[in-house]
Amino acid sequence: MSIHMHMRAVAESEIRDDHTWLAAFMGEAWENHPAEYAAGIAVSIDKIWGDVNDFYAAADALDADADELWTLPIYGGRPVAHSADADPSNPPLGILEPPGVSQAAGFLARVSFDELWNVANAKLVWSGQDEAQFRQEFLDHHRSLQGFYGRAATAGHAVVRAVWA
Repeated sequence: MSIHMHMRAVAESEIRDDHTWLAAFMGEAWENHPAEYAAGIAVSIDKIWGDVNDFYAAADALDADADELWTLPIYGGRPVAHSADADPSNPPLGILEPPGVSQAAGFLARVSFDELWNVANAKLVWSGQDEAQFRQEFLDHHRSLQGFYGRAATAGHAVVRAVWA
């Protein structure tokens, strides 16, 4: 089974705070994901986004001033509630407004991957995988998120998040 967390940068003025509309918007964005990913306005993490969030949680042990900024890249923002007439099969959605996007970008730019890895590695479950390969997967996600949030923050965009199963 394939399951992904999909994030899309978008001008806040273009977002409707309506679950049905956002689900359709994100559905179209998912269909165009390869082109949007190449353009730097979308990113996705398959299956392990919770582990990537746990990886960033190691920032608490590294920096007392992290002030839970580590929560922003994966689960940051607010959920968008289903309307009474929404299709129950629509994905869970969330929106991180531009100030949160800027905070997430700042956190990702400042945090040391190697320091996080040294703290988080023992807590991550990588059963059966080669540690070097597992580390590379997290490094790839980290670099991808750094670039994505950096570009979104520079553009003053919000980030819409959907989980697709």
